[in-house]
Amino acid sequence: MAALSKAGAALAALRSDLAGDVHAPGDPGYDEARTVFNATIDRRPAVIAQCEGEADVVRAVRFARELDLKIAVRGGGHSVAGMALCDNGLVVDLRRMREVTVHPGSASVRVGGGAVMSDLDRATQPHGLATTGGRVSTTGVGGFVLGGGNGWLDRPFGLAVDNLLGVELVTAQGDTVLATGDENPELFWALHGGGGNFGVATALTLRLHELPEFSIALLMFVPETGPHAVRTFRDVITTGPPEVGGAVLYVTAPPEPFVPGHLVGSLLCTALVTYTGGEEDLRNLARPLLALPHECEVVSTMPYADVQCMLDGPPGLRNHWSVEYVSALPDELVDVFCSRARSMPVPSASQQVLFPQGGAIAAGPAEYPVPYRDAPWTVHPFGVWEDPADDERALRWVREVCADARPWRTGAVYLNFIGDEGRDRVVAGLGTGNFNRLARIKRRYDPDNVFRYNHNIPPA
Repeated sequence: MAALSKAGAALAALRSDLAGDVHAPGDPGYDEARTVFNATIDRRPAVIAQCEGEADVVRAVRFARELDLKIAVRGGGHSVAGMALCDNGLVVDLRRMREVTVHPGSASVRVGGGAVMSDLDRATQPHGLATTGGRVSTTGVGGFVLGGGNGWLDRPFGLAVDNLLGVELVTAQGDTVLATGDENPELFWALHGGGGNFGVATALTLRLHELPEFSIALLMFVPETGPHAVRTFRDVITTGPPEVGGAVLYVTAPPEPFVPGHLVGSLLCTALVTYTGGEEDLRNLARPLLALPHECEVVSTMPYADVQCMLDGPPGLRNHWSVEYVSALPDELVDVFCSRARSMPVPSASQQVLFPQGGAIAAGPAEYPVPYRDAPWTVHPFGVWEDPADDERALRWVREVCADARPWRTGAVYLNFIGDEGRDRVVAGLGTGNFNRLARIKRRYDPDNVFRYNHNIPPA
């Protein structure tokens, strides 16, 4: 840490130089600027630089290096481990860098490093185009894509990282580089799953796909029907085309118009079938599910950007998530999964989820460091609650859901779905050989491990 006099002068210069705002402890707006999605995270950075553009990012990184400050990078602020913040260091806050430019002729889009999913989806929708995005509209695009990226469109269009065409990056030295398949290709490979280990992504270019129609079938079942509903959903997915996706979720029934009043606040099994096409075809594909006794039903063609908001949760709640990828979804696992839902904290915003894979995920480029793409199913406990007194109960439920799936697990893991679960899980999220290769690339671009507030890859 630099001497106080040097630090004070450097901070004054940063305030003067930056087009954006600079917040330090005691400044108006500091506490708001350090608040992230997960309310269990309470960290106090020394400086928060709210950058307006690439030049601000360069200036902020060089400021931190001059004073030997730790650096965290904030996009959407949705990391369950709170990786968007650090104590006593610098936060490079990208949230003002949200410009999205669609290029319909080349079916591509350039996305600012601080853009969130709704920025991307609302910009591409008028052109009848889309790309794989997260399932929450406030998730940051940058962290989502660089970590791999799965969502409602991954079965037809592949993982988000499979659609990555280029990244504009500020390195640990404060230099700007472009990574594409032709320019800095080794770095470009590393950014296909290696996350924020190699610099600050100030913009990303993504491939777009035609999406003239998008439809959903949402059905809610009482828990007693859950095992039958999950098995039927499994069969709809495995016999259907890649254009069919979705999830099965155990949730606390929300106070929505389509939910009967007597069920609000109770545990329900929800099947959500998504389809990149029209309602009539979806009804035919989802007919076995529609034939089951259910409590509420929504089948409709909807704007994709609206569907992306369906699982949005309010900020300020406590979060803990994890994941296991499984090699199959036999009836035994279905029964264990459904039985475990009864211990889910209710009422809460928690979700116990099964996501299907396959389709373009499994058919995607095998060379990238995303080893979970071959697993057909994902078990994802998504713990969200309000009262700190429920912390241990919620964390125990997340651990138990994952433990139930372990007899079938592949060992691979999607790092965006977990918090800080240790080095072994990071290696499992990238693959051992990939991890070693990533460590060598890290040594070239960040030999001092400046960018360590992530699922970290120490330099070789």
